[in-house]
Amino acid sequence: MNILREVSKKGTKISIIEGDLTESDADAIVNAANSYLRHGGGVAGAIVRKGGPIIQEESNAIGHVPVGECAITSGGKLKARHVIHAVGPRWGEGDEHNKLRNAIRNVLNMAASKGFKSIAMPAISAGIFGFPKAECAKIIIEEIAAFLEGSAIISPSPSPCPLPRGERENCYQVPPVPCPLPRGERENGCPAASFGESCSLKEISVYLFDEEIIAYFIKEMGLLEKETDGT
Repeated sequence: MNILREVSKKGTKISIIEGDLTESDADAIVNAANSYLRHGGGVAGAIVRKGGPIIQEESNAIGHVPVGECAITSGGKLKARHVIHAVGPRWGEGDEHNKLRNAIRNVLNMAASKGFKSIAMPAISAGIFGFPKAECAKIIIEEIAAFLEGSAIISPSPSPCPLPRGERENCYQVPPVPCPLPRGERENGCPAASFGESCSLKEISVYLFDEEIIAYFIKEMGLLEKETDGT
């Protein structure tokens, strides 16, 4: 594991790491999943191979997850106790930018709602899904920063959940319409924030291995650091 860049914002450490996501000991790692949660190749395949069949079995029980949403399973034999399966968009399917933003927001909101202190994620959709790497880096860092600032704008869900919220406890989606309430009063916001406390998430790491996308993330982190220093 090689820590390439770190920036602290609102008491949370954001790290860019060159290394193996499946070796992270964060409370949860994020899987770049498809809507059917079939973890055959890429990051998803690596997670299941190391974590064991229980991850796929729990995913099968969840079933279909629309693009832009996420679901959670145990981590099996992984060091991480949980896996958050985020379904990012395939490039060319339409409305890709909003769908990726929603996926990142849902991951962060789910992690906060579970009280996790640390999460580790890959560059969602930038692999075989073909999302442009520079734009992926920009969106992920922007959404992390907006989440920590409590200023993320909720976009309409690309595919509303067909079941009542209480019947999909393992899944997570943003509200179907923009929330008019202040961040601290939102049901999907960071739970601790509603009591005037800081967010539970203290470490958010992005694990990368491709040199090209690493360069884009380092650039975005540099811009974030300048903004942070100026506040």
